[in-house]
Amino acid sequence: MKNSWFPIGYRKELLPCSLATLLLLLTVLLPSARAQAAKELHIAAASDLQPVLPTLAAAYERDTGIKVIASFGSSATLTQQLLNGDPQDIFLSADFVHPEQLIAAGVATGLQDDRAPTPYARGVLVLWARKDSPAHPLTLNILTSPKVTKIAIANAAHAPYGFAAMKALSSLHISDLVADKLVIAENISQTAQFAESGNAQVALISLTIASSPHFRELGSFVRVPPESYPPIRQCGVILKSSKNLSEAQNFLRWLTSNSTQRTLTKFGLDPADRYPMIVPTFHRRIRSSILQLPSSR
Repeated sequence: MKNSWFPIGYRKELLPCSLATLLLLLTVLLPSARAQAAKELHIAAASDLQPVLPTLAAAYERDTGIKVIASFGSSATLTQQLLNGDPQDIFLSADFVHPEQLIAAGVATGLQDDRAPTPYARGVLVLWARKDSPAHPLTLNILTSPKVTKIAIANAAHAPYGFAAMKALSSLHISDLVADKLVIAENISQTAQFAESGNAQVALISLTIASSPHFRELGSFVRVPPESYPPIRQCGVILKSSKNLSEAQNFLRWLTSNSTQRTLTKFGLDPADRYPMIVPTFHRRIRSSILQLPSSR
């Protein structure tokens, strides 16, 4: 027979053997493929981590083979979604209060303590402006200048950086002077977009966003004095409904490890232990202040 290396009879004998071999291979490989597909972690993350988490996730995947899939939003919005059953493995908030709320509701736990969230970083608040903004030379004094008519800020009821910004304006004794200039965004990413688009001359945003390559190229920033706002103690929790509890615990251990913590400053975050621990009474004061804020402006 043309184009045949084997007699017909040999091929008839080969066919059952090949089918059996194929079935054996599928039996071995399919569970392995399913195991590979299951190696995913779903993380709900505060908006300030949008420039940070993809790089950290890529490093974690290289180290472990586990793929991190992140969704971003304001800490308050994500908390509400998680309370409503959003299927995530980990929640990385921009504060302590919202993860604590999930623990109090019985749906989440910390890494070392099931009654307290796990601190993973300290946030830094900055004032950012485009290079062509009339706010230059950029200083905090420019906020009260008539050259600045719009100041973008995140909703203090939803976003911890917005809450910190409002506290900073109060500490600097300029809240009343700039009240009519404030443009309220839903989260810190949208706050940055307002200033990026020119809809505001300046924005009070996270250092994580301001120090990203895109925003460094587009504008500049100055740090807001850290003593003017409550420490932005960013914490994480593991969702009890997670189907990957062991992997979620391992990720939080990796994120809070000394080697990972040493890399945070290049992303615009301070290590979690950079400042002394906040006593519970201070957290209660922050929580009380947030609960008294209006839900929108």
